[in-house]
Amino acid sequence: QVQLVQSGGGLVQAGGSLRLSCAASGRTFGGYDMGWFRQAPGQEREFVAVSIWSRGSPGYVDSVKGRFTISRDNAKNTVYLQMNSLKPEDTAVYYCAAEFRPRYSSLYSVSHEYTYWGQGTQVIVSS
Repeated sequence: QVQLVQSGGGLVQAGGSLRLSCAASGRTFGGYDMGWFRQAPGQEREFVAVSIWSRGSPGYVDSVKGRFTISRDNAKNTVYLQMNSLKPEDTAVYYCAAEFRPRYSSLYSVSHEYTYWGQGTQVIVSS
């Protein structure tokens, strides 16, 4: 079992920055893809970013490229999402997710391919 505990988030003006954290416990961090998803009211859960274990590289949805940065600290079992130049359309509940995926899979952007989820944290960007 992996437990994910999120922190960060809140209310920020457009153009501002926030950092989300997701701390994992219960298992070693190694071998896990760590993803961030978000869900706005009335909308489907949307892929935002991923730290791909097998390739040591990130992936992003086009709408956040150049503004969001995902990083992971394997020693602390924590993944971060630095969000800069925030826009009102970034407003959503953000979730971190983990899936043991030691070999590369292109399914990293599919929410139901993740087993473990954080509790969610609200991000509100005012215009």
